[in-house]
Amino acid sequence: MLRDQQRFVKKIGPFWSAAAWRRFVIDSARPRSKRRQAAALQGGASFRNVHKTLLLRASPGYIAAPMTDQPVVAEVEEARTIPEFLGHPIGLVPLFFTELWERFSYYGMRSILILYMTSAAAQGGLGFDVKQASSIYGWYTMAVYLTALPGGWVADYMTGARLAVLLGGIIIALGHFSMVFHSTSLVFLGMGLIAIGTGLLKPNISVMVGKLYRENDPRRDSGFSIFYMGINIGALLAPLAVGFLAKGETFKRFLTSIGQDPAKSWHWGFGAAGVGMVVGLIVYLLSTRALAGVGDKIPRALKTTTGTAAPAQALTPSDWKRIGAILILFVFTILFWAAYEQKGASLNLFADKLTRTEIAGKSFPAPFLQSLTPMFVILLTPLFSMLWISLRDRQPSSPVKFTLGLLFIGTAYLLMIPATMLTAQGRVSFWWLVGLYFLEVCGEMCLSPVGLSTVTKLAPARLVGLMMGAWFLATSLGNKLAGYLSGFFVANDSWQLTKLYGGIAFGLLASAIILALLTPTIKRLIGPSATS
Repeated sequence: MLRDQQRFVKKIGPFWSAAAWRRFVIDSARPRSKRRQAAALQGGASFRNVHKTLLLRASPGYIAAPMTDQPVVAEVEEARTIPEFLGHPIGLVPLFFTELWERFSYYGMRSILILYMTSAAAQGGLGFDVKQASSIYGWYTMAVYLTALPGGWVADYMTGARLAVLLGGIIIALGHFSMVFHSTSLVFLGMGLIAIGTGLLKPNISVMVGKLYRENDPRRDSGFSIFYMGINIGALLAPLAVGFLAKGETFKRFLTSIGQDPAKSWHWGFGAAGVGMVVGLIVYLLSTRALAGVGDKIPRALKTTTGTAAPAQALTPSDWKRIGAILILFVFTILFWAAYEQKGASLNLFADKLTRTEIAGKSFPAPFLQSLTPMFVILLTPLFSMLWISLRDRQPSSPVKFTLGLLFIGTAYLLMIPATMLTAQGRVSFWWLVGLYFLEVCGEMCLSPVGLSTVTKLAPARLVGLMMGAWFLATSLGNKLAGYLSGFFVANDSWQLTKLYGGIAFGLLASAIILALLTPTIKRLIGPSATS
């Protein structure tokens, strides 16, 4: 008997949780009559049927078929051990690298987009004026976030998240490669494809990360932090690689040496962004086993068990108050992103045309400076995380954190007032932009992750998806406003630049004051249980 049990333990050991082992030891010590009574109390799931289910899972052809019509104890659901890497589900690895390369492609292309559109035809650009190029940039970045709404719907009702991510990656790659050719029509086609593809990939790959973990898995937040790090690594590397190919003098000399037109270096940058997306797709396709069952399409139950449609539960007055608080915060979110996204628009032009981009006498391409933001995010994220944890119940409320975010980014743009005045005497040091980007990221740490958390915490359960969609809408409107403001950039008019960036700075600081005054009202709308 003991030898048979040992064989059984060896067979099913890797597929059984610690809780199930404890139940096994306790149940084995009971008389048979007591085991039957316990099984009856657990809904008829006899210990014998548990053994059968576990042996089935241990077999090579396991397809999760139940051995009996009777329910099985809760531990059986945990019986199959998921392969892990550094304490996390192995599926996090391919999703990490897929998102890294997708963000590499997006931020790489964005780092040179407005420079390409505003460069003269003789320099290989499209020759647009700043206002036209900024408007196009705003519409494009707005579309990238806005398409997340239909992208999520397609995954929910048609394809499932897993297939949506694959299709999105393919469409993104096609968009980048269409921009390899010097044609205005193909550039617009490429931007449209990238926006559509990002709408399919961006929200649904995050859904897949969530599906790797059970609802109350304590590793979930850590997993998303690792995933977020992949985003910023991609954003850090992209401007360096794409900027070198598109604007680097060394690469242009190399093109000349092999008989290629150096003015076409832009398209090598766009091509590199496309290659990054292809690498991400390869990683994704080679990981079918690690992602088995993750993000597959789930049939939706339209009726309740009684066969009648479940009536929608009316929103309570408390629900409406919380929705009102979210909408107030969304207004200030739009203003924040309108300033924050200048780094790909007017600040990119400022770096290219009015900044001395050199260290120790050696020049570097202006897009390199866009790697500063993700670098600061990587450095500051753990510090702010530890700060909020250490403060515990003493940490500021969500509206106060939003206010701090606006104060930080408003202060960042105050730095641009003396910087723009100095442009009347020639190019200025790039350290002005370093300081601005550092303070911007401090503001981001106070507003962006806090905003996501606030939405999921305050939104009524049946409206969480809609409210998250509204968050993406606020971000997209902020990007469009960023493009509009960038249209006022005039490189050879220092006073116009002072008015532009000074206006942004004082607008943000005034918004911070208004939000601080509204904070007591917002706290009353939120309620005492969810204020922090």
